[in-house]
Amino acid sequence: MSGEEAYYIGFDVGTGSGRACLVDRSGKLIAEHSVPTLTHRSPTDHRIFEQSTTNIWTSLATSCRQILKVSGVDPAKVKGIGFDATCSLAVVDKAGRPVSVSRSSATAGDDSEDDANLGRLVEGEEAWNVILWADHRAEEEAEKINSTGEGVLGFVGKTMSLEMEIPKTLWLSKHMAADKFKDCLLFDLPDYLTYRATQSAARSNCSLACKCSFVPPGATMVHDCDGGNEEVSKDGWSARFFNKIGLEQMVQNDFEQLGGIPGKNGLVLTAGQPVGNGLSKQAAEELGLVEGTAVGSGVIDAYAGWIGTVAATSAPAGERPPSTGPSLDEASSRLAAIAGTSTCHIAQSKEGILVPGVWGPYRDAVFPGWWMNEGGQSSTGQLIDFVVSTHPAYPKLLEIAKKTGKNTFEILSEKLEEMQQTRGAETLTHLTKDLHFYPDLASHGNRSPLADPKMRGMITGLALDDHLTALAAKFNVTLEAIALQTRHIVDEMNARGHVIDSIYMSGSQAKNGPLMRLLATVLHMPVIIPPQPSAAVVLGAAYLGRFAHDLSVHRGGKPILTQSDATEASKDGERLWEVMVSMTQPGVRIEPRTGQLGDRERKLLDVKYKIFREAIEVQRKWRGMVAEAVRGD
Repeated sequence: MSGEEAYYIGFDVGTGSGRACLVDRSGKLIAEHSVPTLTHRSPTDHRIFEQSTTNIWTSLATSCRQILKVSGVDPAKVKGIGFDATCSLAVVDKAGRPVSVSRSSATAGDDSEDDANLGRLVEGEEAWNVILWADHRAEEEAEKINSTGEGVLGFVGKTMSLEMEIPKTLWLSKHMAADKFKDCLLFDLPDYLTYRATQSAARSNCSLACKCSFVPPGATMVHDCDGGNEEVSKDGWSARFFNKIGLEQMVQNDFEQLGGIPGKNGLVLTAGQPVGNGLSKQAAEELGLVEGTAVGSGVIDAYAGWIGTVAATSAPAGERPPSTGPSLDEASSRLAAIAGTSTCHIAQSKEGILVPGVWGPYRDAVFPGWWMNEGGQSSTGQLIDFVVSTHPAYPKLLEIAKKTGKNTFEILSEKLEEMQQTRGAETLTHLTKDLHFYPDLASHGNRSPLADPKMRGMITGLALDDHLTALAAKFNVTLEAIALQTRHIVDEMNARGHVIDSIYMSGSQAKNGPLMRLLATVLHMPVIIPPQPSAAVVLGAAYLGRFAHDLSVHRGGKPILTQSDATEASKDGERLWEVMVSMTQPGVRIEPRTGQLGDRERKLLDVKYKIFREAIEVQRKWRGMVAEAVRGD
């Protein structure tokens, strides 16, 4: 491989777009392109979010051809590709054809809601065969699952989210005709993409463990769900759990629809292991690549963000980072925060750690033998936009932005600095010291660490003020609330056994300087920003492509076709870390505010954090009081 010119492509499917990036062997980003994807919303049910694998694949193919065109790179020099995607449920038949998950008729203009539409074979860009992660149709199914007390719940933070694939699958089984449901193959979206690329039905441990109730054989941990620290299953699937919730058919068919039993009728791979014989002829033609190009087993998008950031060296702005990279053991102290519309928090540990309200622990989700936990805030970037855009002073803010050519956040930051000076506030935190905001405005409440769908937003300290100054203050306290909630998640994870001491950011919010500085001070730990934070996730997918190719070369081109092959190849699992270290570009480290002023701000923030925690208990107390009064009627 030495001296050979080689490139790798990462594919990322987010909630609203499909994108591709081209990198060289050092991890340098050569080209990137994205194409919007379609999302179908039901006109009669606000819980419904559906997408199309046909439309998603077209967006990726278009993006791939574009980066090859603008870069001028010969497709033959692309040695490996990798995929990440949202944790959405893709449904096809056993021939790979899209199967409708929508009650809305595919007929143009027909908004009817009818179970008869479910399970139909559909074609075209608007073939709605994906239940998006944000789809909340499976509320009742999630409640039923969580009432079982089964041991598998000890591997999802004790509470299974309706955003996971098994509640969605249970909903489909109840609403789709039995003969049609039986013919369906059910994929977490990253696995569908590798299937579409290679025609191999191999599944990723990341998708199965994190979203499909798969517990890798031999995985045990101490938890307080029914089952104690016993092994949940000898083959990865708990027959008792699936029988209890009403998915007996899965058990009877050896879980074929979800990927099968490893070593019997299924193959489960860890992150980046090469899938099948690489790109199929059809997929290669569609992407503009070469048949047989190595394809790495995919991961969920948040985990690609972890892969793309946590191996970075870092230094304060203007200083030279260390010349040697971190070890895999050091990754345990590094939390990856993937922050856009919402935020995911990914942490790795050597032992399985149950953190109630935090998803996981998931064994082998990225590295064989290691465990991952996943916290999350359902609304962060979305929350900032909502607070700003719904304020009475927002039209005035837009008017100023138009006149000055500055973006709205720049204007608000400048306004805050002006207010700080005119009011003699020591810091921006002191400026809004009497304004307190609890941020769970999203309709599905708190994801982590409370896992309480009934939590809602709260604000206290309001004045009769609708001017730009009031909007700036609300903007500042919104950033503060996001940072305080992040501390709540990190505190709960560390209290249970994690050793997090630094935050590795990616996503659009990493460009929000005031928020990043606030996070560092609130959490009392450094925040590391990659040079291209918005590309970190798709770069992580590209790293999987390089690992797949390198591992294939190491194996002499022998494909991984059996579970014993995968087990043997997993002994080279740390090669992925070596790829990450060699390809991850150095980041800029933002330290907590120091000195006397830093001490005073931290003291105030610590008090505001106590108020934040008390707000949770007050809201729950009030909710109980109201419920009791209603019952009294």
